[in-house]
Amino acid sequence: MTSFGRFVAAAHARGALVVQPRMGFSAPARMRSGLAATKAATDAVAGTLTIDSYTRVCDEPSAVRALGEGIPLNGYPITSYSPGTSRWVLDGLADDTFPVQVRHGSASPQRIVAALARLGLTATEGGPVSYCLPYGRTPLVDSVRNWRETCERLAALRADGAEPHLESFGGCMLGQLCPPGLLVALSALEGVFFHRAGLRSVSLSYAQQTSPEQDRQAIRALRRLAAELLPDTDWHVVVYTYMGVYPRTTPGAHALLADSADLAVRAGAQRLIVKTAAEAHRIPTVAENVRALRIAAESARRAAATTGAEDDDGSANPVYAEARALVDAVLDLHTDPGSALLKAFERGYLDVPYCLHPDNAGRSRSHIDADGRLTWSNIGAMPIGRVAGRSGARLTATGLHDALTFVQRRYDHPDTRTEDAGTSSADVPLLQEV
Repeated sequence: MTSFGRFVAAAHARGALVVQPRMGFSAPARMRSGLAATKAATDAVAGTLTIDSYTRVCDEPSAVRALGEGIPLNGYPITSYSPGTSRWVLDGLADDTFPVQVRHGSASPQRIVAALARLGLTATEGGPVSYCLPYGRTPLVDSVRNWRETCERLAALRADGAEPHLESFGGCMLGQLCPPGLLVALSALEGVFFHRAGLRSVSLSYAQQTSPEQDRQAIRALRRLAAELLPDTDWHVVVYTYMGVYPRTTPGAHALLADSADLAVRAGAQRLIVKTAAEAHRIPTVAENVRALRIAAESARRAAATTGAEDDDGSANPVYAEARALVDAVLDLHTDPGSALLKAFERGYLDVPYCLHPDNAGRSRSHIDADGRLTWSNIGAMPIGRVAGRSGARLTATGLHDALTFVQRRYDHPDTRTEDAGTSSADVPLLQEV
C-alpha cells in the first residue's frame, strides 16, 4: 500500500489539497459505510478511524461491555473487535487511492498501534505532549516513554516494506487561545521526537486561529522549521479547521470551513482536517461530513486556480522568531528530544496557557488583541522575552468568554444568520477534538 505521506505528496503535486474528516463509529457496518462515503466524496481525500474514549484510556473491558449491551461508543474500538471484523470494515476501501489514518487521543497508544499494524494500516497521529496535556492527568514522563515505544514500533514496520506515517497533534493544543508561536514550536518539537525515534514520514499540524494573517505566518514558520529540523524526512503540514467555539449558523460554519481551505492552499499546507456545520450542536452524520469535505475541496480548488500557494518572501516572520527561540531553548536542554521536553516543562520553558495538567507550569496567559491576533499577556518563564509581543492585558471572566467566542461571533454575523444547523440527533456524544 502507498504510504500516507506519499499519497499526500502525489495529491499536492497535481495541485490538490487532501481533505479528511474526523469520523469514528462503534458499529462496524456504520464505520464501513462512513469510510465508503468519504472515499467517494472528492478526488483527494483520506479516511479516518477515530477511536472511542474507553480504548484511548486502555479500558477495553468497558468498551466490550458497552458493545455487548448495545450501547454506542463515541468512536471505533479497534482493540476490542477481532482483526477479522476490522479487516471487513476496511476491505475494498483502504488502498493506494484512499489511505486510512487512525486517530485516538491516547497517552498510552501501544495497544492501538499494535492493532492498526495487524490490519496493515500504517498512519496515525498524536505525540508525547499533545496527546498528554489536553486529555487527562497521565504524567508527562509516562507519556514520553509510551510514545517513544510507539514510534519505535511504527518505525519497525519498515522491515515489512511499509513506510509508517505519524502526525503531530502539537499545533492543536487545547484548540484555541494558544498563541501560534507555541503551537508551531510544539509541533516541530514532536516532529523532531518522531524523527529521532526512527520515523521518516511525518506531518506537522497547525489549527486555524483568530487572525488569517497570523495563521499564514504560522504555517510558513512551520514549513520553514520542518525544512530546517527534519532532514531526510518526508514531511508535510496539515491544517485543522478552527477547533474552538464553532459558528452556530450553517452559513457561518461553511464560511469558516471554506476560509480554512483557502488558508491551507495559500500558505502551502498539503492536508486539511475539516469540520461540519453540525459541530456547534452534535456529532456530525456521514452525510454532513461528506458535505464538509466537498465544500473544503471546492474552496481549495478556487484558491489554487486564482493565486495558489504564496511563497515566503523572506520578510520578518514574528511567529517563526518566537517558535525558533522556543525550539532552540528546548533542544539545548538535552541531546534526547524526549528528555528535553520533560526538562522544558519542568522549567516552564514550554507553558501552555489555560492548561490544567499537573506537569504544565500554568503561568502563561494570552489574549486576542485589537487586530484579532493571539498574543501573550504573560510569558511565564518561556525564553521568548526578546521576540514575543506582550500587552500586559489581563482577561476578566467576560473577556475570556469574548475571546472564546471571538471566531463564532465573527462568522455568525446577523446578515448570515439565515439557516440553523439543527440540534437533534440520535448520534452518540461528540469526541474531544483529535
